[in-house]
Amino acid sequence: MAAGETLIHPNAYVDPAARLGAGVRIGAFTSIGADVEVGDGTTVGGHCSITGPTRIGRDNHFIGHAAIGGDPQDKKFSGERAELVIGDRNLVREFVTINRGTGTGSGVTRLGDDNWLLAYSHVAHDCQVGNHCVFSNNSTLAGHVSVGDWVILSGFAGVHQFCRIGAHAFLGMGVLISGDVPPYTMVAGESQGRPRGINSEGLKRRGFDAARISAIKRAYRTLYVAGLPLAEARQQLAEQARDSTDVRALLDFIESGERPLLR
Repeated sequence: MAAGETLIHPNAYVDPAARLGAGVRIGAFTSIGADVEVGDGTTVGGHCSITGPTRIGRDNHFIGHAAIGGDPQDKKFSGERAELVIGDRNLVREFVTINRGTGTGSGVTRLGDDNWLLAYSHVAHDCQVGNHCVFSNNSTLAGHVSVGDWVILSGFAGVHQFCRIGAHAFLGMGVLISGDVPPYTMVAGESQGRPRGINSEGLKRRGFDAARISAIKRAYRTLYVAGLPLAEARQQLAEQARDSTDVRALLDFIESGERPLLR
């Protein structure tokens, strides 16, 4: 195979209306539908299904048996045009499902760059996922969920529809999320997840220095440990945000939410 050459297995099906970039590889028994665009250098393993309208960026790797761009699992969906947009350098493991958006939602499901979606994880309609996230095995997003950058979902974690997960948050194994999770927060529990501190280890790995982490810890104590009503906690966070852009991001997240904050 020459550099930049597209390789399609003889047992794969690619609709004539699909657009494949340079160096794309399509495995055996995979189906690529019409109105699908696959960017340069992307590999789609065997037994995958990609239906459109779907736009996939560069250098992604779909291992096999993934169902990408399928109709949303929403009874209100009536066949209107809705899209899936996937960025660059994502890894999508076996049996992952990612659905398109809906006309009654945002109209598009988005997955950013450099994410890992491990086996059997699911991204539902109209979800907005950032960059550098890890979805461990069997983790699930219901519809209209927003996930910030650098979020980790442990195995079997589930997020209720319309919830938001802030950047750098960590969801423990098997937790069920029914409210907004602020940035930097670690959530754990046997069933209904509860805040258990900040994701300090993750922040260290991403280059947060001691002063930044200390400011985030102080903000977390204000929000969750001090026993303050939310309105009073927000006032104190506003004062702390004058000296910390990280606390400002936390406060902005809290003030922009429509669902209850997970407390």
